[in-house]
Order: sequence, then structure tokens, then C-alpha cells
Amino acid sequence: MANWSDPRMGAANFAPAAARAGAYDEGLRSYMLSVYNRMASGVLLTGIVALVFAYSGAAATVMTTPLAWVIMLAPLGFVMALSFGANRMATSTMSLLFWAFAVVMGLSLSTVFLAYTNTSIAGAFFATAAAFAGLSLYGYTTKRDLAPFGTFLIMGLVGLIVASLVNLFLQSGPMGLVISVIGVLLFAGLTAYDTQKIKSLYFEVQGTEIAGKTAILGALSLYLDFINMFLFILRLFGSSRN
Repeated sequence: MANWSDPRMGAANFAPAAARAGAYDEGLRSYMLSVYNRMASGVLLTGIVALVFAYSGAAATVMTTPLAWVIMLAPLGFVMALSFGANRMATSTMSLLFWAFAVVMGLSLSTVFLAYTNTSIAGAFFATAAAFAGLSLYGYTTKRDLAPFGTFLIMGLVGLIVASLVNLFLQSGPMGLVISVIGVLLFAGLTAYDTQKIKSLYFEVQGTEIAGKTAILGALSLYLDFINMFLFILRLFGSSRN
């Protein structure tokens, strides 16, 4: 018998592989889209709450009382609850906590509208949005492994927090400027790093019951990157109302 291969055999072998790859890519796109949609919706909700709370006059009153400390520290409590309690929570509970966190962050950030001009806030927001989009796209598409940078970024974040706390007492203008510049660069790096990490996690959790939870935590990470980058850009270039 002649030694030949039926091209239909090759097509039969290739078709399922192509179908699996297509489904795999579609699953990844759907997963990342859910992360970005939740993150963007959270930012939008925070902005609306901050705007309403500030312009209603409530922020000017409440933020001068001891209740201000509760409002400012509450977001940290939500982040810790979501980060360390994910294994014990249902996905629906985590989703509810995420939206509650976005609302509380809006209350906390209402002072931004009292301290800076609307033009400055809008400019900082659009600059952050453009930078975030580019950095997140890089993190999603790059073939370079950004994991080795994770340790340095986390160490930098800890150092930034310590320096910010020290400057609360020193009230040093030059030190504040340096902290803001480092903050922008640090959260720029974290945006690319977190995006790649979220994408990589999909490969591990696809088809499992924890996929929804990792999507919420991914949205939380990108939300924090965006908000912090926005705040540091605003401190660098924003114009005060006073």
C-alpha cells in the first residue's frame, strides 16, 4: 500500500486543538474583561460618591469631626477583609464587600474635591487613565516575566508608606515632592505587574469555583493601583483651591 497520509486526518487532529485554543483565548478575554469592568465600575462609583458627598456640604462638616478617622481607616479594613478572608467568603459576599469598599473610598476621597480645583482633578484623572491603559496593556501583552520585579515593588511600597507617615509629622515640601514622584513610578510598575499576575492566575483557576473570587481580587488590585496613581499625580500637578 502506498505510504501517504490523508489530509483529512491532519485536519481532524488540528481542528479540536484550534477549537480548544479559541475557547481558551475567549475564556481569558472574558475573564480579563470582567476584571476591568468591575475595576472601572468601582472607580466610577467612588468618584460619584466623592462628588456628591463633597458638594452636598456633608464632607466639609463630617471630615472635621472624629468620624473622619473612621471614614479614612474603613477602606483599609475592607481591603484586609477581602484579601485575608477570601477563602472563607462566598463570591457574592466578596462582590458586595467590593462595592461597599468603593463607596467608603468615595467618602474618604471627598476631601479631594474640597482641596483641589475641578480642572486639576479632571486633568489628573485623564492623565491617570491614559497611563493606566498603556501600562496595563503592556503588562497584558509583554512576553517578559515581570514576577522578579514584584519583590522590589512590594518593598518600595512599604518604604513609601513609611516615608509618607514620617512626612505627616515633618511636613516637608521637598520630601513630599519626592514621595509623590516615587509614588507615581511605583504604582505605574505595579499596574503592569498586577495585570500580568491577574492574567497568569487565570491559567490556574480557569474552570474552577474560585475564578470569580480571583477576578474580584484582581479588580481590587487594579483599582488600588489606579486610585493611588491618580492621587500622586494630583499632588504633583494639582492646583489648590486656597
